Order: sequence, then C-alpha cells, then structure tokens
Amino acid sequence: MQEKLSIHGAWSNRWVFVMAATGSAVGLGNIWKFPYITGENGGGAFVLVYLVCILMVGIPIMVSEVLIGRRGRQSPINSMKDLAVESGLSPRWSLAGWVGALAGVMIFSFYSVVAGWVLYYVAGMANGDFIDIGSEMAGKRFEVLLADAETLLIWHSVFVVMVMTVVAGGVSKGLERATRIMMPALFVLLFILLAYSMTSGAFGQGFDFLFHFDPSQLTWNAVLVALGHSFFTLSLGMGSIMAYGSYMPKKASIGSTVMMIAVLDTLVALVAGLAIFPIVFANQLDPGAGPGLMFITLPVAFGQMPGGHIFGFLFFVLIAVAAWTSAISLMEPAAAWIVEKFGIKRVPACTALGALVWLLGVACLGSFNFMSDFKIGSMTFFDLMDFATANIMLPLGGLFIAIFAGWKIKRYALEDELSFKQNFWFSAWYFSIRYIAPVAVAVIFALNLYNKFAE
Repeated sequence: MQEKLSIHGAWSNRWVFVMAATGSAVGLGNIWKFPYITGENGGGAFVLVYLVCILMVGIPIMVSEVLIGRRGRQSPINSMKDLAVESGLSPRWSLAGWVGALAGVMIFSFYSVVAGWVLYYVAGMANGDFIDIGSEMAGKRFEVLLADAETLLIWHSVFVVMVMTVVAGGVSKGLERATRIMMPALFVLLFILLAYSMTSGAFGQGFDFLFHFDPSQLTWNAVLVALGHSFFTLSLGMGSIMAYGSYMPKKASIGSTVMMIAVLDTLVALVAGLAIFPIVFANQLDPGAGPGLMFITLPVAFGQMPGGHIFGFLFFVLIAVAAWTSAISLMEPAAAWIVEKFGIKRVPACTALGALVWLLGVACLGSFNFMSDFKIGSMTFFDLMDFATANIMLPLGGLFIAIFAGWKIKRYALEDELSFKQNFWFSAWYFSIRYIAPVAVAVIFALNLYNKFAE
C-alpha cells in the first residue's frame, strides 16, 4: 500500500498527537469515577491490577486503532474498508468503522447535556452562588436545574457550538490549535487544584483512600471493574483514536506514543483523585456519591472552604475543558466521513452534523423534564443512548478492531506501521491483540449485558 496523506491534514508533530489523544481519553469519568473505584477496590492494589489491564487490553487495542488510522489516512469507516481490501477481505469490514462513528454521535448526544450542566456550574461558581450552601440546598438546586428544560437547552446549545466550531476548523486550524491551548490549561488547572487540596487538612486521608494497598479488597468483581475501565478510559471502540491516528506523522513510533498517552491518562485520573478527595474528607462528605459528587457534594465542599468559590470555579473550568477535548474527538470520525463521502467543506459538514447531534441532545435533556414519561422499556431516551453505546456499541467496536488487527490484516502491513519487525515488543503486542484483548472485551460485553438485565 503506497504511503499517502490524509485530505484532512496532519498533526505538526508527535507531541500534538499525544496531547490530542490524551484529551480524547481524559473526560468526566477520569475526574470522579476512576479515583472513587480505586479507593473502593483496594487502592494501590487496584491500581496495580488496572495497569496490568491497560498493558494487556487497553494499549494493544489503542495501538491497533492508531495503526489502522495511519495506514488508511481516512475516516475510520474508509480506513477500515481500504485496509480490508488491501488484505483481500470484504469491504464490509467498514461496518466496524460505522459502529464507532455512530457510537460517537450517540455518546455526544447525552455527553453534551452533562457538559451543559458543567457550564452552568462554571457560571454559578463565578457568580458566587454556592458560597455557604448546604447539602440539602445543593441537591435541590441540581434537581431544579434538571427540571428546567430551557436552561438545559441553552447550555447544551452552547456546548454543541463550542465543539463543532473546533471540529469545523479542521486538523491544523481546529483540532491542533485547540489542543495546544486546552491541554496545557487542563494540566495547569489540575495542579493548581492539587496544591489547594494539600492545604485542606485532609490530604493524608485522601492519599490513603486512593493508595492504601489492600489486596483483601481485590475481589473478582474489582478485577472486572479494572478490566472494564481499562477499555473505556482510553476512548476505544468509537473511532476517535483511529481518526486521530490518521493524522499522525509516519516517522512517529506508534508503540511508545500510545504508552505515553496511557500514562498521561492514568496520571490525570490519579492527580484528580488527590485534588478532589482531600476536599471531600475535609468536609466530612461522602466520597462514594458517584456523579452526585461533582454536582452536589463538591459544590458544598467548595462553598464551605476559605477561597472555595474561586477554586470551585477553577475546578468546573477544568471539568469543562476535559469534556470539551473529549467531545471534539467524538465528532471527528463522523465529520471526516461526511467530508470524504460528499466532497464538501468542513463548515457545512459540521453544520449539518451539529444540527443532528443538537436535536438528539434535546431529546436526551428532555428525559429529565418534558420527555420524562417517554420510555423504551424502563429506559428514558438519555438512558437508552447511554446503555446502547456503553454496553453494546463500544465493546463491539473494540472486539471488531481486535479481531481485524490480530487475525485479518496482513502481517506485513502491521510490521510496516509498527516498525517492530520480529522483536519482543511486536510479539507481545501480537499475542495480546490476538488472544487476550478479544477475550477480555468479550467478557466486558457479556457481563455488561448480564448486569443490566439481571437488575
């Protein structure tokens, strides 16, 4: 297959790709979910198991996505089709790209609603609305927000415009320019909040919650939690990393680059935990509040602490930036395909795509108010989008990619992209993507469905 360049452009260097892919991986789940599941499942012992899962499942699939993207130099849909044809396979393998692109659009439909909540809290913190607020009042405020369709619509619309404006700018003027600004800002905000957290008086308690090494808490369920999170945390199965890989310089090493992304993603999650949980413990609040931790528990904590409204504002700006970088990557695969398919410019392509995801988002936000009675089975439209993507489409996408890279692509194409040849690292990756990753993702897929329908 002759070397070619993407019509969409290319990253100026490897580090931009690292930052963009890290931005894709770092999202809302990193900030509250990973620190909490770490503390609840054995602390340092859980982190150790999680890192093994990252090495054996997350990284092999991520390497596969990047190499498919760079080899194809197109949207995930067309890259999968071209690589299939190159390997003498049916072009119907492009269906795996379709699964990812559609999953990205569907995830964005409800992700933008949650991001809208974050923007609302950014504005509220800036106005000092949460100073001295109590738990009951904070909970009530969040309930009122969910019931207010008009306010949700405004912030959802703002977030859609924020994301599609960046995607419409293309690789160099949109994605790369945004990455160069937002990712350094994210790290600066994170470490400012960490420094503030260290003054809370409960930093040792928060550190112990995250890093106490307790193998007795490492149940079989904890291992499955680590396995599941190792897949979902790296934005796998939705085509985002494949799309970003298509803009990656040919000379850059895929293996070492993916390793850096995995390390940065894990680092952000752990530092976020060190920034959040000392504040939670200092105010005798519940660290297991789940999503409520972000919108109810933490506003109370920031509202009670000296200078808390300033750092609460910075915290929600951090969350907004993390959501923004992730959401951009969700839209890129579909936007790239529309440009390729219809031969149109980025702006009209992103305008049409933005209108579609905006409408889907309206249905999702309506699940909390004017469409709350509309249900498919027992699920609202918001729940349905979440369930279909997290439990079916993403695991299927990851499974297809593992099988395609491990069993279907010609070996010479893999060796050409990875530049591993016959050495140990190629053999380790090849074994993992053929035997370990597909089984692990199949287990995630089966258990997610079992847990859902066993409720």
